[in-house]
This record gives sequence, structure tokens and C-alpha cells, in this order.
Amino acid sequence: MVLRRRLACASLVAGLVLGAWAPAATQSGATIRGRFTLPPPRPDDRRPALIDPRNAARTRQPRVGVVYLEVAPSAAFEDGVSARQVMDQRNETFVPHVLAVRTGTTVDFPNSDRVYHNVFSLSATRRFDLGRYAVGRSKSVRFDRPGVVRVFCDIHSHMNAFILVFAHRYFDVTQPDGTFQLPPVPPGTYTVSAWYEGDVLATRQVVVRAGETAIVDLQAP
Repeated sequence: MVLRRRLACASLVAGLVLGAWAPAATQSGATIRGRFTLPPPRPDDRRPALIDPRNAARTRQPRVGVVYLEVAPSAAFEDGVSARQVMDQRNETFVPHVLAVRTGTTVDFPNSDRVYHNVFSLSATRRFDLGRYAVGRSKSVRFDRPGVVRVFCDIHSHMNAFILVFAHRYFDVTQPDGTFQLPPVPPGTYTVSAWYEGDVLATRQVVVRAGETAIVDLQAP
């Protein structure tokens, strides 16, 4: 189980980075879309808040995964974007729980609670510690390297989130019903991977042709 998890993580990191040696795009307009069926929810998905009993019904978020091309077309590798995203802190919960961004993106971490938070990460992709700050304040972090970043609060141990940083644009966070659609890709053969809560749970090879839509259904074990 440990070895399988390590291999899955290695596959994910490769998918975030790889693609520089894939053929450049000569045509466009092919589409990859489908559904990623997640595993059943775990019992700890309903843990109560620890600080304020009034927050016992914490902000409930839809369970989502991230679907991406394991090897992206070389034409997708551009300079990092200059963009901003938000990961809020609300009812002792990071909202959203999963955020997928491109390299060069700055993520804002506003505090919308009436208690202090301390956002930090020990991930090799991007280590940071924003220190304690109160309601109404916000701090930010820029993500310049592809990889997976685990986010925590030093004050509230039950708070956690994921930021997936990609070196290309061929990824999508699933909708609550599991559906996804990747940006248009050049015709070719691709491996589509599906990630959920730290693991790559499904992969599938797909052939796409110019002007057509390839439907990919991915099932978690």
C-alpha cells in the first residue's frame, strides 16, 4: 500500500511537470471531457469544528478531484501566468478544499473567521508560514514551481487543503457531479489521470482527433 501510494505520488508530480518533449501542436479543436467517479466518503469527512460549537456544521464543500494530462503538448509550456486565486478561511475550513493553478499564480488567504488563523505549508514545492492574523486580514503566496502543496492551519489541526500547481493548462477541477472538461488539445494520444485527496486513483489512455470530442470515464477503486 505504501509503495503504491509513493508510485501514485510520483506519477502525479510527473503529470504536473512533464510535456516538454511531446510533439508540438499542429492542429487544434479536439476536446476531452467525461466524469471522474470518486470513492465513497470517509467517516472523518464530517468532523466538527474544535473551537466554537456554533461552527459544528462547518462549511460543507463538494467533494472534487482534479483531472489532468499526464504528458501535455509541448506548446502548452509557456511562461508562468500572472493570475490570482483565493483560498478563504471560513468556519474553520479552507474554501475551496482543492485549488488547481498554473505556475506564477498568487493565492490570497483571507481570514473570514472571528478567530485567528496561521496558514502554513511544509511541502517541498512551496514552503511558507504566514503567521497569525485576525478576521478581515489577508496574506498571499506566489506559486512558481509545479507540484503538490498541502496547506494547514497551525492553530486548528483539523483544517487542511491542497493546492496543485501545474506547468501547463491541461487540467480541470471536477464539478460536484464528477464531470470535467479539459481545454482544447491538439489531436493525438494522451494519458488522462485523476487525482483525489493526495493520490492518483485512475488513469486512462485516450485518442483524440481534430474537431472531435473524446469521452473519458474514470472510476476510483
